Amino acid sequence: MTRTIRTYLTFAMIVLAATGAGARLSVYPSGNPRMPHNDDFTVRVRSIGGEWQDLFEYKVQVDMDRIQDASMVQFDMDEPVEVMVKKNNGNFSDVKIRPLERGISHSRFGDVIVFRLDKPEYLSVEFDGDRLHNLHLFANPVESETYTESNDSVMYFGPGIHRPGDLPNVQLRIRSNTVVYLAPGAVVKAKLLVDGAENVRITGRGILDHPIRGIEITDSRNVTVDGVTVVNPDHYTVFGGGSENIVIRNLKSFSTRGWSDGIDMMCCRNVTIDNVFMRNSDDCIALYNHRWDWRGGSSDITVKNSVLWADIAHPINIGGHGDPDNEQGEVIERLHFRDIDILEHDEDDPPYRGAMCIVLGDNNIARDITFEDIRVENIQEGMLFHLEVQFNPKYNKTPGRKIENVTFRNIAYDGYGESKSEIKGYDDTRTVSGVTFDNVRVNGKKITSLNDFITNEYIHNIRFR
Repeated sequence: MTRTIRTYLTFAMIVLAATGAGARLSVYPSGNPRMPHNDDFTVRVRSIGGEWQDLFEYKVQVDMDRIQDASMVQFDMDEPVEVMVKKNNGNFSDVKIRPLERGISHSRFGDVIVFRLDKPEYLSVEFDGDRLHNLHLFANPVESETYTESNDSVMYFGPGIHRPGDLPNVQLRIRSNTVVYLAPGAVVKAKLLVDGAENVRITGRGILDHPIRGIEITDSRNVTVDGVTVVNPDHYTVFGGGSENIVIRNLKSFSTRGWSDGIDMMCCRNVTIDNVFMRNSDDCIALYNHRWDWRGGSSDITVKNSVLWADIAHPINIGGHGDPDNEQGEVIERLHFRDIDILEHDEDDPPYRGAMCIVLGDNNIARDITFEDIRVENIQEGMLFHLEVQFNPKYNKTPGRKIENVTFRNIAYDGYGESKSEIKGYDDTRTVSGVTFDNVRVNGKKITSLNDFITNEYIHNIRFR
């Protein structure tokens, strides 16, 4: 044990008291999970006043522009814990633990920092502003649903590497009334396919590693995804098409490829996305209408309590795909985004910018959408808001139809150098109307007029409060 860590342990015994019996801390996997390891950091965790336990520092890759090796650790907790992070390579002068809204402070002892968590958190620990080789720390809630073996209704994957067949798709088809459980330490190298099924739960603390897609939910209902981590899929992390009553909770994701979106929903209804951490090299959350085999519009989708990090493209993207042959237009409506931290937005291609983006093509109608209590920490390239009815010939056959009744409430962004936000209609009949900006602040200053936007004559009833 180094003198730095001994010094800290002596200090900790003086200033911290044990919480007593009942605290639960679950560390996994046991032993080497045969996944790539990153030696940039040594990370340990303990219950307050307890024994330090080592964590496995996974190597995860980030940022499609130039793929970089970052780190990831996980554990479960339901009582306060302390985390120790030792930087192994080089000195440092500054550390940030994001989202900054969490207000997590640290103590430093030489090349070690220590901080306390009072509840589960999904965090980025960054030394000297390095966001490409950072530590992603996922302190999960303790599992409420566990299994130890497979049976008629449970598909169980225990600790270790699992390489299912069904080549070339490398996928596992999940039938109705099934629980798929990825135990802590399980690594499954396949896509999980829920097609034409109902009453399915995919849960656990295991990892889907480099699948073609992570989880695909098509023409299904009553599907829950809870707790798993998806590492670098070739395509989406979770894809939903023509499905309803979907819950996605405690999901963590990394991706570095083109079109490797996070969560994409097309013509889905009654969807809840809660407490997810998405770091993707395409849209983190994308909500569309018709594409491929699915039609009928989208509605009643909530995204809340989440952290979004778009290395490329949009953190939140709405309305790009629809049914150009439907003259009335498909509707995407009743969307609610609440209590979200957007850590990054980086997009150098102007048509695809916007930390919060509603850009319509293919006769789409978007209405009754609320963004509230959203913190945007950094925009490398891009803009804060992008609302537009447009025609993009790369993806659309016709322009979109209209955007109406959108509210942005309690939005905060502190940063500089981003492009000016845009609100634009397409023509006299394809407009943007009924948009309210309520307590939207950039660098502490409230936005009060359209002077802060690029606009055209096809927008109406834009209000500021």
